[in-house]
Amino acid sequence: MHTNLTSSTRRAPRGWAAVLLSLALAAAAPVGAQSRAPADAQTMRISRPAERPAQAGPAATFTGAVRVSPIRDATPPSRVSAAAVAFEPGARSAWHTHPLGQLLVVTSGTGRVQQWGGAVEEIREGDVVWTPPGVKHWHGAAPTMAMAHTAIQEALDGRNVVWLEQVSDAQYASSPTRSGARMSTDSTARASAPSPGPYADVAPALDQLTPQVLFGQVWERPGLSKRDRSLITVATLVAQYRTNELPYHLRFALENGVTRDELTELVTHLAFYAGWPTANSAVGILRQAFAEAAK
Repeated sequence: MHTNLTSSTRRAPRGWAAVLLSLALAAAAPVGAQSRAPADAQTMRISRPAERPAQAGPAATFTGAVRVSPIRDATPPSRVSAAAVAFEPGARSAWHTHPLGQLLVVTSGTGRVQQWGGAVEEIREGDVVWTPPGVKHWHGAAPTMAMAHTAIQEALDGRNVVWLEQVSDAQYASSPTRSGARMSTDSTARASAPSPGPYADVAPALDQLTPQVLFGQVWERPGLSKRDRSLITVATLVAQYRTNELPYHLRFALENGVTRDELTELVTHLAFYAGWPTANSAVGILRQAFAEAAK
């Protein structure tokens, strides 16, 4: 018995030596030889300025001289994109929304930012502006000073922005404030510093009540989601042949998460309840809304 134990004890180091040698060889082997991940997915990449040339901001979505330098395109599974945007004095974006919101970091100069129904706010280097999903707004430079910012946003169904109408000269000329607080969305703040809207020249009371009561209160009620409210509103406008209001609410519905297929099916369904001519007219407006959203 004693001899067997001694023999076993002497053989054990040889066995462990073999195991340790195997582990050492495995550790010394290149990692890629064991499990090689896709290079693009697992490799840090540095993008040099020469790879990202600036482009002029399109006249359809900007006023004045604007340069847009891409920083990052959304690459699945990530939905985040970013760009550096430089505005010359007096330049600004059109009104627009972002389906998942946007973060602006002011990197130089002095600018302006405004959400629909709110006051024009002054922004300066170092300021950070967060715009919630679906909030209509614009941003740009001050009348006599340039401004640059970095814009960061996420895409929803491949789209990160919904462009709307241009900011008028009267809207841009409103005197800015610098409150040091968030851009308010409550009706009291909007009433104290209203900005001109589409009805201001003819029906100023209606112009004030629309953002305060309709969009500031009714659309914010928790009983229905904005997506459901958009479906109901679009269906009502189509059925009642309200072609003046329909284009805006189609864009708003897309912004609130209603899909193109759902809007198309809605119009098809209503053709049998509201009438074929009504649906036929809605199709033309729907086609135009889809084309604008794709820009």
